Amino acid sequence: MRSFSCPECGNVLFFENSSCVVCGTEVGYLRSARAMVRAAARCANAELAGCNWVPAADGELCGCCALTRTRPADSDPAGLATFATAEAAKRRLLHQLDDLGLDSGGVTFDLLSSSESPVTTGHATGVITLDVAEGDDAHREQLRAQLDEPYRTVLGHFRHEIGHYFWEQLVRDDPDAFRELFGDERADYQEALKEHYAGPPPEGWQEDYVSTYATAHPWEDWAETFAHLLHIRDTVQTAAAFGVLVAGTPIAPHPDTPVDALPRDHLPFTELIDTWVPLSRAANQLNRSMGKDDLYPFVLSPAVLTKLSFVDGLVRSGQDREQG
Repeated sequence: MRSFSCPECGNVLFFENSSCVVCGTEVGYLRSARAMVRAAARCANAELAGCNWVPAADGELCGCCALTRTRPADSDPAGLATFATAEAAKRRLLHQLDDLGLDSGGVTFDLLSSSESPVTTGHATGVITLDVAEGDDAHREQLRAQLDEPYRTVLGHFRHEIGHYFWEQLVRDDPDAFRELFGDERADYQEALKEHYAGPPPEGWQEDYVSTYATAHPWEDWAETFAHLLHIRDTVQTAAAFGVLVAGTPIAPHPDTPVDALPRDHLPFTELIDTWVPLSRAANQLNRSMGKDDLYPFVLSPAVLTKLSFVDGLVRSGQDREQG
């Protein structure tokens, strides 16, 4: 995330700010400028979802909120409470996609409440569905523990599901290189998920996959890898925006891999990882100093780094197509 400042006094603003705490100026995020501006208009979801994005006209939905085609009913207070959390994460997702130059214009969102009927989070042909109950910390933590996951957030869900969308945009029409790294996505998806949930992950999965869920099917391996690339890029950008610098000697992402044995053929990606590894380890130590779990509880094996580099290359090619 880039840093933002008040257009009036220059005070540092959070991405979610609707006013400056120093000078009181009403501000909002203008998507076309990717900047905080004086807010001449407010989104129709300003109260309902805490939206601070500037719409075309006062009282209309902004470009982010307009992408939500279904939300919890007004008679569902629990669903509406967590709907706001989901919309906040969605705004961060879209900002990052814009910043990366990736076109999300074909995506819509169904943000559904499981208060009365079950909801399955997922993606289908550009429609991302999320159970907004994921915005409730207790509910999400219970599921994280039940599924033995080291990490589970609403933003993480969105980054994973948008990964499925970008598989269709970046890979589907030319899948050969993808299949060499991730496997053949033509394998029966439902059967693969059934087998995944029926037993433990494959022994030694950490050497080839970034998470246990990535082992389920090549599509899930891609989506998990895509999500981790967005995690890494966003956190590194935030650290740079706020002048965070971790000093020290080069560190290998994986304890069994010498630094000089890592892939060096994709220089921008190499520089990203060279920054990320010491940064993530420092952040983990900071979290532990506060009695919290690791911020990034993952180890990047050489095979995972190769997959991340592949995804990063396709993201960059997508940027080139958008800008060309």
